[in-house]
Amino acid sequence: MSGAGVLEVLRPGALTTVQDLGRVGRAHLGVPRSGALDSPAHRLANRLVGNSPGAATLETTLTGCAVRPDRAVVAAVTGAPCPVRIDGRPAPWGAAVRVPGGAVLEVGAARAGVRSYLAVAGGVDVEPVLGSRSTDLLSGLGPAPLSEGARLPVGPAPGPVPWADAVASAAPGPPSDELVLPLVPGPREDWFAPTALRVLARGVYRVSAESNRVGLRTEGPALERSVRGELPSEGMVAGAVQVPPGGEPIVFLADHPTTGGYPVIGVVPREALAAAAQAVPGLKVRFVPLRR
Repeated sequence: MSGAGVLEVLRPGALTTVQDLGRVGRAHLGVPRSGALDSPAHRLANRLVGNSPGAATLETTLTGCAVRPDRAVVAAVTGAPCPVRIDGRPAPWGAAVRVPGGAVLEVGAARAGVRSYLAVAGGVDVEPVLGSRSTDLLSGLGPAPLSEGARLPVGPAPGPVPWADAVASAAPGPPSDELVLPLVPGPREDWFAPTALRVLARGVYRVSAESNRVGLRTEGPALERSVRGELPSEGMVAGAVQVPPGGEPIVFLADHPTTGGYPVIGVVPREALAAAAQAVPGLKVRFVPLRR
């Protein structure tokens, strides 16, 4: 199991992409970071199979995927809990498993949350673009989303798989009753009515089905603006809560644009964004402004 191999995609699922930790430090060039939406789940999957945190994994969306390695590999599935099967037989979720060469490894539909992460020892070894193997759906950088029949190279296994016990069970699960997002007000809080932050904190919002890797869209009370003019395009960061003319907030995620012209009422700290990545459509969203 120490040599490189290939994963053949038998079922790509609704949307499965290759993701690592993203393209860091290029926003000033107009290059988004991208990378795994649920970074802790991505890192855990790599840890379970002995990879470095930056190795590329497969990020599935809701319906999972199915692949077939051409030689034996060690794999692990984390993130959204889901059934895992090898040639139709149940296999553990959140643990390293050996997949024989030619066997079908199936990541099933998410039982909770949205995105699962499949890591294989050696990582998905597609060609890097600007220092990352991540698929960026907004810019089009990186490999295309998985399609049936695609063949993904696997790098050499880094070494023996580390022993792990109850690692995945200790990881936080997807939000079930509501998604709580802390919010640092600004930088354009003054573009909104004095009551806007109170409306945001007290309003009942829901995750929109239009959400994607670019942003978590919400449905709920519109935020009123006090400045009616146009805002020159300015730099954006992951977690920025941008408010378009309709007034319903959008939380920017990994594939967000590097600039934007709608005002940002606040920013969700990066450590809270993993939960946003697992928020299913219709889930209640509660914003909690943090006073400076």
